[in-house]
Formats: sequence, structure tokens, C-alpha cells
Amino acid sequence: MAEKDKYKYRIEIQQMMFVIGETNDPPTETTSLVEDIVRSQVIEMLLQATILAQKRGARSMATEDFIFLIRHDAAKVSRLKTYLTWKDVRKNAKDQEAGGLEGTDILENGGAGAEGAAPGGAPGGPGAPPNAPPGQAPLATAKRSKVKLPWELQFMFSEQPLQDGDDEEDDEAEANSATIERLKTADERTKDMTREEYVHWSECRQASFTYRKAKRFRDWAGIGALTDTRPHDDIIDILGFLTFEIIASITEEALKVKEEQEEVERSNGDQPRKKQKMSHSLFDGPDEEARPILACHVQEAYRRLQHTSAKQKSLRRYRGGLVKVKTTLI
Repeated sequence: MAEKDKYKYRIEIQQMMFVIGETNDPPTETTSLVEDIVRSQVIEMLLQATILAQKRGARSMATEDFIFLIRHDAAKVSRLKTYLTWKDVRKNAKDQEAGGLEGTDILENGGAGAEGAAPGGAPGGPGAPPNAPPGQAPLATAKRSKVKLPWELQFMFSEQPLQDGDDEEDDEAEANSATIERLKTADERTKDMTREEYVHWSECRQASFTYRKAKRFRDWAGIGALTDTRPHDDIIDILGFLTFEIIASITEEALKVKEEQEEVERSNGDQPRKKQKMSHSLFDGPDEEARPILACHVQEAYRRLQHTSAKQKSLRRYRGGLVKVKTTLI
């Protein structure tokens, strides 16, 4: 496979990394490595989801199969469930507004966002309700369904207890702590931006592997060779959500690795201390003293995430599970 045919998401990866905190344009070697990691993770998820579906006696993968794969990460599960919930809200609102061009256009624009609405990303990850402009009433009146998971305790009994909203809010607040940290970081980066700078930021938030690129994504991931049946559009949207989450995790960890490396170099006298700038603008151009994330930073970040993810999934010293593989889902 030619190099240009193998790597198809360089621009999208650069935009996602920028939204997460990378201020410089990473070199081609870095984005190519990130794309290889994302592809391997997508393939691993598809294989494990297919095995889960077969164990259920189903012919095709379902939403629950992918949520089951990431069930150890409560924050990510919460973001995905929120994304699916608001995706259903927008779908119902579209049905209500059928025949109304103005309402349909508003919903389409609201669904195009990467992190806030559509498939792929920004600090909070897709799934947060879009910022509704004045007059966007359908989202407020549309029915908001709750994503139910068959392995949750309340669904193991025929008699259901009364709903306790306080417990649900406590669980959601605990699961969303990581999301809140991302939103705080995004707020710090954007609070001093001009209108033009924030427009550029918003455009980068639209980056997605799957939104209006479903066919290219299927070919890139080799879905046709991995599954016997054609995945539902919802599955593609979920994979678009998870690809952003993978890149976000890698970028956040790679930034930590880079900072640790630079701190060691400064302590050894190999690198002069950074001069603190009084102010910084998005369009000031790259800082000559700042270095972009390199492939070595991504490699170390991936190694740490693999170790952390495997440790989270282990129960005491139990190493069993659905599939014993060397690659751990991030």
C-alpha cells in the first residue's frame, strides 16, 4: 500500500491534537504513528465486538457490545451514553421538523460538531448537547431516551425499583470528572481568544474520522474484511466517537511525556529555561522554544496507556476475560 493511500487522516489528527492541547503542528511521523495506533484499536474493537455478538447469538454487532468493551472507563461510558442520548434527541427533532427547512438546517449544523454533537471530537468528546441558538426549540421538546445496558444491576430483576434521581446524579458526576477537567482546560485556552481565533478553534472541533466519511472509514479500517454483515450507521458513529477519545488520551499523555522530558533536560542543563510570555495568541505562530509532540513521545504515551488500561481491567491478579490479546483497548 502506498504511503499516501495508507494514511488518510493527517489533517483530522492534527486538528484533534490541537483541540486537546498541542499548539504546534506535529510532524508527519507523529501523525502517521497516531493513525496506526487508532487503526489497530479500531480493528481490535471490531474483532472483540464481533465475538461478543456471536456469544449473544446475534448476527451483527450492537451498541451494547462496544459499551461493554469500554465498561471499565466510567467517564468514557458516560460520555458515550450522553452522545447516544442526544443523537436520539436530534433524530426525533428532525422527524418533528420534517418539512421545515429552517429547523432542519439548524439541527444539521448542531450535529456537525465533533465534540459537542457529531462523531468525533473536542475536549469533552462528542456527546455534549450542542449550544442551541435562539429559536432552536425542537431539541428542548424532543424526547430524551435513556441508554439502558443489559448487564446493569437494575435490569437483572423483573421488578424494577423506583427511580432515584439523586443516586444517578452522583454516579454521573463521579464519572464525568475527567470530562470536567477537559472542559476546564478548553476554557483556559479559549477565554482570551478573539472572534477569529475562536472560529478557527470551532472548525478544528469539527474534525471527525466518520462524519460524512463513512465509506472512507470503512475502507480504511477494513470493516468489510472483519465482519460478515454491514455495520449499522450507529456503529460507525460510535467508532467515530471512540477514535477521538483514543487520540485525546494519547495526546494528553504525550504532552505529559514531553513536559517530563523537557524538565529533565532543563535540570541537566541541556536546555535553557523557557521564558514566560506575557500573553499568547492563537495566531502568533509557533513558539521557537516549544517543540511539537514527536513520535517518541507518542510511543511512550501508548506504552503507559497500555499498562494503565490493562491494570484497570485486572481484578486483583485475575487476567482472564473475553479475549486474551497483547493489545489493550485504550
